[in-house]
Order: sequence, then structure tokens, then C-alpha cells
Amino acid sequence: MAAAQLLHDIGVKVIGISDIDTALVNEKGLDIPAVLKHQDKKRTLKGFKGAEVVSNEDLLRTPCDILLPCATENQITSKNAGKLRTKAIIEGANGPTTANADRILDDAGIFVIPDILANAGGVAVSYFEWVQDRHGYFWEEHEVNERLEHLMRRAFGNVLARTKQHRINMRTAAYVQGVDRVAKVIKLRGLYP
Repeated sequence: MAAAQLLHDIGVKVIGISDIDTALVNEKGLDIPAVLKHQDKKRTLKGFKGAEVVSNEDLLRTPCDILLPCATENQITSKNAGKLRTKAIIEGANGPTTANADRILDDAGIFVIPDILANAGGVAVSYFEWVQDRHGYFWEEHEVNERLEHLMRRAFGNVLARTKQHRINMRTAAYVQGVDRVAKVIKLRGLYP
């Protein structure tokens, strides 16, 4: 719901959304404030007017530019990966794509921003909180958001550069980036000669 609200706020047309048991689609665009108001009042998407109710599996197959699996792991599998009609996937959930599905998405040319990159913001903000507590001062929300945006843009750029440099997908590039950073820190600390 938070992703839908943020996307709506910057002018993105959100055509589908789901909760645990209801998926809504409106190819002309959902009225996200109305969807969120309904969900907040009813605690479910069931009964929302202004959208077609489809299965969560059908929602994944709805043609779109960007698909955001944000709820549970293993949503995109070898059984449904070849049926997705999207240009890009941004993994908001932890592990929403299986390894076999990853290969299918690569072959289909679908650009995937992996979970360890896409949803790293929460960990980054936890770090910001720790830094503030250690120094006894606190940033305004806009300062946290600016720092987070800077950090996430830099991380995305670094991973994308590795993708191009090594001709690998974003997930593999994110792993390479992470392992490389850990190795450099271990070397700097002198733990291993």
C-alpha cells in the first residue's frame, strides 16, 4: 500500500494492487487514495468499487511497465515467470522470485531490481537512526529522505555499472557488489593478510 501511495504521489498510474486475498485491476488507473481509504476502513480490498477483481495470479500477468511484488516470497516461479507481461520488476518483498524464474526473466529480457537492492532502504534508515542516537541529534524527515535517496541512487548506480561491466543481471551484480565491499573491509581491517 505504501508503494502504491508513493507512486501515485509522483504521478505514476497504478493499474493493479492486491492484498492477501483480493487483487484489483483498472487499466485506466486506480484511485489510490480511495483504495487506501477503503482498505483502511474495511481492512481488506474486498468490496472496493472502481476496479475489476482478479486473482493474485492474474494480477501478476496483467500487462504493465513495472511490476512490484511486495508481499511474500516465491510469488514469481518457473510456472508463471514466462507469462509475465512487464518490462521491469522491482522486488519489494524478500525473495519474491525463485532462482529458476530468474533465468526465465533474464531470457525474456525483463529488467529485475533485486530485493537486496530494492528494499535496502529499511536497513539504511535503521542505520541512520543508529547514527543519530550515537550522536544525540535527530534529522528532520526530509533530511532522512534526502540521505536515503542519495544512498539508494548511488547503490543502484554501482550495481548497474557492475551489470554492464560484467554482462550479468542485476541480482548477480548486487551479490558481486556486496561480496566485493565485504572483502575490501576485511582487507582494510587486516583480518586476513
